[in-house]
Amino acid sequence: MLVGYMRVSTDNDRQVMDLQRDALLVAGVDGRHLYEDRASGSRGDRSGLAAALSFLQPGDCLVVWKLDRLGRSLPHLLATVNDLKARGIAFRSLTEQMDTTTPQGEFLFHVFGALAQFERSLTQERVKAGLDAARRRGRRGGRPNGIDAEKLAAVVVALDAGATKASVCRTFGIARSTLVDSLARIGWSAGVNIQGGVSGAPSNADRGPDIATV
Repeated sequence: MLVGYMRVSTDNDRQVMDLQRDALLVAGVDGRHLYEDRASGSRGDRSGLAAALSFLQPGDCLVVWKLDRLGRSLPHLLATVNDLKARGIAFRSLTEQMDTTTPQGEFLFHVFGALAQFERSLTQERVKAGLDAARRRGRRGGRPNGIDAEKLAAVVVALDAGATKASVCRTFGIARSTLVDSLARIGWSAGVNIQGGVSGAPSNADRGPDIATV
């Protein structure tokens, strides 16, 4: 059985939807087995596509007008077609003349898969090269520290003196999530003195004999 899927980005693309419908009907898709979405291709919550994929059974064939009607991206397209293949369902795109039931269509699909892998490898190489170049210039990748060392030292002193995290956030103008992340980074916890972790933090001797060492 042939099952058709159509998609347009907005409700104003009626002509494009009609064009897809006509092409699918000419290709032999029964009008009762057409599914559609009016949503951007970047959206993952497409109810029409979900209904079509749920309706398909082994031996069926999903037909689209163009490849970009189905996949949000090349990796998403490949993942979707691979899932169909694993379920024993064929895939056909009319414009690109891709049909996974033919040797030519299967070959083209594998070429697309190789291109996607090549693209991922290039992206990984570019990211690694950028990080290496930044390290050579003394810069480190990742998110910058939310609190500088001097302010963090003052925060630790206030917390060790009994201040609450809420009051510290108000006093120093720090978001609670930033405070928690910064304290976790230096290994601070209530009642535990960080030796050498933050400059300016008082030692146990400075606190007096009435404070127990943990």
